[in-house]
Amino acid sequence: MSTLGMALAILGAALAACLAGAGSAVGVGLAGQAAAGVVTEDPNKFSKVLVLQLLPGTQGIYGLLVAFICLSNIGIIGGAPAEMSLVKGAMYLAACLPMAIAGYVSACYQGRASVASIGLVAKKPDQFGKSMIFPAMVETYAILALLVSILAIMGVGNASF
Repeated sequence: MSTLGMALAILGAALAACLAGAGSAVGVGLAGQAAAGVVTEDPNKFSKVLVLQLLPGTQGIYGLLVAFICLSNIGIIGGAPAEMSLVKGAMYLAACLPMAIAGYVSACYQGRASVASIGLVAKKPDQFGKSMIFPAMVETYAILALLVSILAIMGVGNASF
């Protein structure tokens, strides 16, 4: 068993959780600043802008999910650590990178799209439904990264190296 292989697998899980979570913190923070300004002017818009603020937070959840699946597959959570070659550890690391990178980037940009949508709701509250589409489009890429990472982790787990 390679200690370095296990370390690489754990690094992949940590990157997925940390980078996607950091992106969500940036996105939610940006949107929260805009939302606070709108609520200062019109407290009745709180629930609408809150929904838009929360949208960039999903990437952090996705990153945590990928980390949990990876750590479960390698036996860190819920069992004894699996035999881990250096190659297999590197493969787990690579499998987690789509969620880590796309999670960070999409959450940051989704926060910016949410800020713009919050501005739309501030001026035209009746356009709330349409305003949600803009940040939701960015979410698509986070979901694609989530799927790729989960499928890759499962594939590595079934491979024999």
